[in-house]
Amino acid sequence: MFLILVVTMFLAGCLALPIKDPYSYSSAVGQGLGTPFASYGEGRITGVRVWETNNNYYYYYYYYNYNSNNYISGFQLRYGNTWSPVFGNEGSVKQVMELFNDEAIVEVSGKYNPSDYICYLVLTTNMGRTLSAGMPNQVSFNFYPTNMGNELRILSGRFNGAGITSIGAHWGLVDMEGAGNSTLETALETVTPIF
Repeated sequence: MFLILVVTMFLAGCLALPIKDPYSYSSAVGQGLGTPFASYGEGRITGVRVWETNNNYYYYYYYYNYNSNNYISGFQLRYGNTWSPVFGNEGSVKQVMELFNDEAIVEVSGKYNPSDYICYLVLTTNMGRTLSAGMPNQVSFNFYPTNMGNELRILSGRFNGAGITSIGAHWGLVDMEGAGNSTLETALETVTPIF
């Protein structure tokens, strides 16, 4: 009888523990005009391509020399062995990072112009490697997962004919042994189609 009471109390205590949501979302930054996108694929992200546009058109303002026409024109993620479509377009300069086994993207940061494009993008892995593209000017942003052990699963946002106008990050766990690793369903729920 006492054993039944102890087991019942233990199970009731386990049910009372809050279950953490294994996913989190870093809200999009940027202007937000253009066509919505969300990356998708099966398995873990294993590679990244980022295109930047550098127009080399300089402006002088209060003795400062800065290039306001550098921006991220597009990107592409590889899930497993399959590359996603290019979101945005292929600009003039391409940066590529192939991830090692057990390497994952754990931080997305950069800078954006609130009235224009994403100017600078930095992807950081759990092994400390980074890929950076664009020009580090304007307003900073920094995305990272809420839960320990999560990694980048989806990048979403908007783009127009010239480049990426907004970007957000979706974080989650990747079960490499189990099925149901597709990000397509989440991506379709994230993006509202424009008719």
